[in-house]
Amino acid sequence: MKQLIEKFYSREFVKYFAVGCSAVVLDIGSLFIFKNYFGFSAIWAVVVNQLIICNYVFFLNKIWVFSNKKQVTKQIIKYYILALFNYLVAIIWMWFFHNIMGQNYLLVRIANIAVSVAWNFLIYKFFIYI
Repeated sequence: MKQLIEKFYSREFVKYFAVGCSAVVLDIGSLFIFKNYFGFSAIWAVVVNQLIICNYVFFLNKIWVFSNKKQVTKQIIKYYILALFNYLVAIIWMWFFHNIMGQNYLLVRIANIAVSVAWNFLIYKFFIYI
């Protein structure tokens, strides 16, 4: 457990956090633009922006955060399996909290991102970029 806690305060986690913060800004910004300027529904805005954000996050984490330049094919397959899971959760999350519960779509997306941050770091560190 101590090693796990130390990993969270490592240089990798600080970089992961920076990538995550930039991804959140791009995520929320593109979500806002797709919905308000292109007229997408909140659900379709999430569908489109996640295709962009997933690639951004994969390559920054791979190269900068975890300094891993090997096994690209194997890692990208694992990453996209995780991304597909996160993608489906994001769409269902948006549908339920925005469409059914009537919550603001931007706040719904921010909450969804916050929930997925913790499990993603652990999966990236111990499963994808190994």
